[in-house]
Amino acid sequence: MMLTRLLPLLAAICALSARPPNVVLIVADDLGYGDLGCFGAGDIRTPHLDALAKQGTRFTDFYVAQAVCTASRAGLMTGCYPNRVGLQGALNHTSRNGLSPKEWSMPRMLKELGYATACFGKWHLGTVPSLAPPAQGFDAFFGLPYSNDNSKYHPTLAEVMPPLPLMEGDRVAELDPDQSQFTARFTRKSVDFIARNKDRPFFLYLPHVMPHVPIFASERFRGTSGRGLYGDAVQELDDGIGRTLDALREHGLEKDTVVIFFSDNGAWTSYGEHAGSNGALREGKLTCFEGGVRSPLIIRWPGRVPAGKACDTPWMSIDLLPTLIEALGGRTPELPIDGRSALALIEGRDLRPKHEALFFYAGEELHAVRSGDWKLHFAHPYLTNIGAPGRGGKPSGHGTYVPRPITDSSMDAIASRHGQKVAKIGLSLFNLREDPGETKDLAAKHPDIVRRLSALADPVRQALGDKLTGAPGTECRPAGFVPTK
Repeated sequence: MMLTRLLPLLAAICALSARPPNVVLIVADDLGYGDLGCFGAGDIRTPHLDALAKQGTRFTDFYVAQAVCTASRAGLMTGCYPNRVGLQGALNHTSRNGLSPKEWSMPRMLKELGYATACFGKWHLGTVPSLAPPAQGFDAFFGLPYSNDNSKYHPTLAEVMPPLPLMEGDRVAELDPDQSQFTARFTRKSVDFIARNKDRPFFLYLPHVMPHVPIFASERFRGTSGRGLYGDAVQELDDGIGRTLDALREHGLEKDTVVIFFSDNGAWTSYGEHAGSNGALREGKLTCFEGGVRSPLIIRWPGRVPAGKACDTPWMSIDLLPTLIEALGGRTPELPIDGRSALALIEGRDLRPKHEALFFYAGEELHAVRSGDWKLHFAHPYLTNIGAPGRGGKPSGHGTYVPRPITDSSMDAIASRHGQKVAKIGLSLFNLREDPGETKDLAAKHPDIVRRLSALADPVRQALGDKLTGAPGTECRPAGFVPTK
């Protein structure tokens, strides 16, 4: 009888003393939907990520919050559509804005729970010290404040770019570092961080720089893939991720760690042989077509996430923060967010969508909405390639447009910098289950579905704004901003 009474108490003590799970969040930069073996690549070998997929679940209909670097990361870190937190598009070396310290971000939440926190790779959410990773909840930071093309390697604006800073904490460690060593250096930092924190819970955020243009691979990997330098860089990325996962196993941490991998947006197809493949999906980065916003997601969490499964339920990166909050017992944000916990989804307990609809912005324009199998594009402009894809690190149609200053964020200016043109699509409806390439417009056949999805978008326009219709955005919050002295 005494033992029977003690068992519940012993169980409670064990539960209280159990170590919280570590979180390893790996984000590739501009990796295409079809660039992993487990997502259909045949000419790039990714054995470590393929193994990760077998040990966990592949999510085939996962989306990022916007198909561009800063906005995508803002959605991930805050659980908000980027427009809500004032961070559309991509920051550069001139930017004075970034993620507001008032936002309840992923590193702040985990740090409050006692996690050691580190970011190794590209931050892209603020360059000034008060908006940089050390001020935003990370104990350690080693990486770039913005994209690697804001450098002497920019395809069209190299002559106006300052030296690229590699940061260690809040100081510049190097200028114009050897970019072929980025993947290896971030990997070494990650392996060391895991070793130093093996006895406490940790959050390792690994936003790799590759394979964003300019593409680099170290000498050991050059010429090893079936897709040129781009494939070489992806294979080196896979190898580095494998070494990071090996470190978890070597320290006996595999079962105590949730590993999440995806890409910040789709392939930047304008760069041709230096770009990835989005498979059968339409268009790519900077667009709200599937090739821009759909990302290959893999999650491994032994004992919690089913192994060897694939899930086609639509969800978005804004859901990862509330998912971790529920899973780890973190504090709920005081300010409104848009994401919803997908814990039951990733654990395979409830595969129903957590949102009635997902919304896709390009900058401050609402371009599309997905509900179930249906995706409605509102009439909008979008970027597409000019003629043949680019070669040798130059974009398609290189030289067709006169480059505009990097501070010009208009669609025409973005097109000119990256060898693209502005095209237009009218009101169009696609069934993504039958037509993931968004090739067959069914709007005329299903006016009832067009009306339903249009109605779902109306309150979002009012809350988050829409330049296409002049909606104000009554719930948008300002980004962090530090004026020039």
